[in-house]
Amino acid sequence: MSILGVNDMLAAYQYANKAQKNNATGKTSFADTVKQTAENSSASREEQYVEYLKQRYGANVMVKNIGNDQRSIDNFGASIAGYNNVAIAPNILEQMANDPEKAAYYEQKIQKALADFPKHQAIASMNGFEVSSYAVGIDEKGVVYKYLTGDLKPEVRARIEAKVRAEQAEKRARRERYQELAEEAAEERREQTELQYHKQLMEDALKKSSLDTNVNYHFISRSQVSAAAMAYESAIGTYSSAVLGNT
Repeated sequence: MSILGVNDMLAAYQYANKAQKNNATGKTSFADTVKQTAENSSASREEQYVEYLKQRYGANVMVKNIGNDQRSIDNFGASIAGYNNVAIAPNILEQMANDPEKAAYYEQKIQKALADFPKHQAIASMNGFEVSSYAVGIDEKGVVYKYLTGDLKPEVRARIEAKVRAEQAEKRARRERYQELAEEAAEERREQTELQYHKQLMEDALKKSSLDTNVNYHFISRSQVSAAAMAYESAIGTYSSAVLGNT
């Protein structure tokens, strides 16, 4: 599509002014006006129609099909600024420029979508977002989309970041506590293993030293190795005294 020259631009704006007046009275559309006067300009009908839409909506009108995949949507969002952006697929623009009924149908859709922006902006604000740009898109199938770009409000972002920091600190504290508990549990297992070893030594010693081979010995341990050692020493002392007393 060629770029409009100065004279073509002037002609297109003249047609647009006529079309706006006619649309206001409901008599005709821009497509009808262009059909009657296209011979006065070298600009194509589509180019004239784009200029008409730009003037009518005060919008940045783009002829492109955005695509519905996330990458295309993100790229489009990054390319726009302000709140009056309109993107129309080439095949739909051709229909609008040449079919008054199609033009009226889609122009109404565009008008409604642009008029809805304050409502969408308020909803975004209530949810903690600031809208930086807004666009209306019509894809190659004639489906109308609304695109909003923006970011979290600074105060909302600050609250979220503070919450995340607090959660991370809590997780670190839990990890440290879990590590402490794991170390305590490991120490407890080591103590129990050591205690069991001393218990077995005690029972074996008592059994070997006993004059009655039919008697089994069970040593009842304390929870700590030190207690077990004390019990071990006490039992040995008592046994020794008993044996010495019987000799």
